[in-house]
Amino acid sequence: MSQFKMPSSEKKAEFVQENFDIISSKYDLFNDLNSFFLHRVWKNSIIDFIKKNYKKENIYALDLCCGTGDISIRLEKLLNIEKLYCIDFSDKMISFARERLKSSKKSIVDIGDATDLSRFQNNSLDIITIGFGLRNVNNFEKTISEVYRVLKSGGIFINLDVGKVKNPIIRFFANFYFFKIVPLLGYVIWGGKNSMFDYLPESSLHYPDQENLKALMIKCKFSKVEYQNFVFGNVAMHIANKV
Repeated sequence: MSQFKMPSSEKKAEFVQENFDIISSKYDLFNDLNSFFLHRVWKNSIIDFIKKNYKKENIYALDLCCGTGDISIRLEKLLNIEKLYCIDFSDKMISFARERLKSSKKSIVDIGDATDLSRFQNNSLDIITIGFGLRNVNNFEKTISEVYRVLKSGGIFINLDVGKVKNPIIRFFANFYFFKIVPLLGYVIWGGKNSMFDYLPESSLHYPDQENLKALMIKCKFSKVEYQNFVFGNVAMHIANKV
């Protein structure tokens, strides 16, 4: 594993905000290269699930921790989306999302904190998505509880993020790639060492595995929580329903 020391819970939000601002211009390229472009397939899986399983009209959706808007631009194309809110903690990251959605008449892009969704009323949204953002918040349970609060009855929460590989042989090679190769790739793209590329794999060690995240969602009152693994469990998509 890397020698990077994770910021404390109290300092994590500030660290994430400042450092995502710094690497924002290289973030999409970094995602493409470190995932061999597969992150696009995983994000498309979110949209495919919504198309197949959520046919309600006039949907109010939130792409939380939206970053540069990769999932946002996919959601925006769904015809049954009436209003799309795109929120992220990083001003520089969200400036890219704002640019990508500038012609959209149904999208609102703004800075916001995933642990405090007080701008939204209880039971006001139909769909909430988070793509590779939940592990960057300083309080997983508070974020999931806020998501639950603002979702309508019958609403869905879809979370895409890193997972844990069970097979020990595959896990060995996956960890070698994630902790040794991925940071180096980030350094090359960035043109030098940057602690954010060490933080990204290290943060996975402080993030729940698939079953524990499912249990946390259930603890936060979600029901019918399921997940789908990609690439042997390196990435997982959790779908949680609010009854």
